[in-house]
Amino acid sequence: MKKRVVVAMSGGVDSSITACLLAKEGYEVIGLSLKLFSSEEKEFTERNSGCCGIQGIEDARAVCQKVGIPFYALNYKGKFEEKVIEYFCGEYENGRTPNPCIICNEKIKFGSLLEKAKSLGAEYIATGHYAKIEYEEETGRYQLRKGEDREKDQSYFLFSLTQQQLEHSLFPLGNYTKDEGHRLAKRFGLKVHDKPASQEICFIQNSDYRSFLKARVPESRLRLGPIINKKSGEILGEHRGIVFYTIGQRKGLGPHTKPLYVIGIDIEKNAILVGEEEELYGDVLIAERVNWIDREELVEPIRVKARIRYKQRESDATVFPMGEGVVKVKFDKPQRAITPGQAVVFYRDEIVVGGGWII
Repeated sequence: MKKRVVVAMSGGVDSSITACLLAKEGYEVIGLSLKLFSSEEKEFTERNSGCCGIQGIEDARAVCQKVGIPFYALNYKGKFEEKVIEYFCGEYENGRTPNPCIICNEKIKFGSLLEKAKSLGAEYIATGHYAKIEYEEETGRYQLRKGEDREKDQSYFLFSLTQQQLEHSLFPLGNYTKDEGHRLAKRFGLKVHDKPASQEICFIQNSDYRSFLKARVPESRLRLGPIINKKSGEILGEHRGIVFYTIGQRKGLGPHTKPLYVIGIDIEKNAILVGEEEELYGDVLIAERVNWIDREELVEPIRVKARIRYKQRESDATVFPMGEGVVKVKFDKPQRAITPGQAVVFYRDEIVVGGGWII
């Protein structure tokens, strides 16, 4: 019998296949789902058929019954509210664009849930991420690598994991393509084999984050304010509240003779700064809270391929150390809409070198 592993199960296809694969390999598998919303939140739980809701938990339970492994649902509503939702709202309040999936991985799945797994005597936690972990004897460090399916690779969302977290994590789907995974689900006889993928942000219905924020952030961040042409200083209109805007946004700026985009957010002046598309491009960013995976720290400039958002292609860049977890990134070619609050992740071929948060 191999070691005990806890599988974080959302009720979706990928985590279900993960549980099946590990059980087939001989691991002692325990399925765990996280209840992130209270039963009083009826509008969400009744409509949500994806992950994190009631239906997701029931789907995960059914998979575990079929595989013949124990299943538990844990109430993590308080932790999720504190670590993810408060962060999500706070970033928008401060003129930044959050990435809650990365924070959920870091704080919830590979943070609180990993500790829970250890308390159950488990050596590992496993998820359905399309990524790989390998141990490198030469450096004595765990490497995070891209998944086999480069189109579905999710290593970007895992850059903030520590060596300790990587050591106790398993990503069985890293060696499969998404299509191969779905064929496995069908072969295993899982009813969720044709279940659609969950939406990008599990706690936002229909991508309507504005309504979500309106119900949660202070009125001071919902105040109307000026839309200002950054170059000329001319006031062009009135915005609806800074929390509703992000860098690169075009909608919600009113009619103009030329297309205008959000190129900055001035918190102190409660102003949205706009300009033409060419003003969106820049070749330098500063990142903080940098996490290095392939090394302890950065002591000299290095060449990398860098990605400033999940769906964007990697670009050649040089990373310069600035001390105390801060780096400067200089791109060979200008990048569109470098956005404070988003993650910049550094790659060397398929290896994740590290990453940080754009400021």
